[in-house]
Amino acid sequence: MRTIVHRHLGKVVAGAAIAVAGTAVMVGITLPGSAGADDSGGGNGAGQTSQQAGQGQDQAQGAVQPGVVEEAPAEGDKGKGRDPLTDDETERVEKLALDRQLFRSSENVEGDKGPQRITVDLAEPDESELDDPNAPRRAEVSFYDYKDDSLVTKTVNLDTGKIEGTDTQHGVQPPLSRAETVEAAQLLIADRLGAGLKADFKDSTGKELTSPDQLMLNSMVYRANAGTPAALADCGKHRCLRLFVKAKNGPWIDSRDLVVDLSARKIAKVG
Repeated sequence: MRTIVHRHLGKVVAGAAIAVAGTAVMVGITLPGSAGADDSGGGNGAGQTSQQAGQGQDQAQGAVQPGVVEEAPAEGDKGKGRDPLTDDETERVEKLALDRQLFRSSENVEGDKGPQRITVDLAEPDESELDDPNAPRRAEVSFYDYKDDSLVTKTVNLDTGKIEGTDTQHGVQPPLSRAETVEAAQLLIADRLGAGLKADFKDSTGKELTSPDQLMLNSMVYRANAGTPAALADCGKHRCLRLFVKAKNGPWIDSRDLVVDLSARKIAKVG
């Protein structure tokens, strides 16, 4: 399985404001109490009011109407063909894939019951279905089980709701989820080897580092190699990572020499 490294050096999102000019039309209405002030009969007053109202309507029809920014159409409950999974589909297949047996027998990154969700993706169609416009939509749901360091992938048929396949692998390290990255930062902050990170954070911001919420985080899976310290020899079998840390509204802080073993919940130094 390919290892994907995400490095976000920051985004700047620019927004454009749209000014809409509208022409206001004043429509004169003669109230019944004032009708006939200069006329002898109420009929003329009523006729004058009707004429004024008609002129106002004509002006309003020629006026520039205020612009309206339309909202994006609501996402449907179910996509079609190769459309991306809708939010409803994603939620549904995750519940279908996480059956009672898997929930009870597994652990997530925090050590609680239930596996750690990694990804939910639209599955590729079978080869025999490539030209079939009515081929069923399927989703692949991947979980990491920290109890035995396994990657569990389930294929769910979106049309029938049935699980059509389950694949369990060891030694496979997919890209890290946001929850895993945050947990790694929490472990690092609490560990004695995180003292340098906390000192650099205080030097650059003047504040104490107590929570991952104070940081912008990216991560990369770490695997043991020939020069890996003994403390990290299981990385690859274990779920290990390096963190790339930036203080919010502050500088990058170099923590590349520290590796977090999420499976063993330990920190070790490399290099």
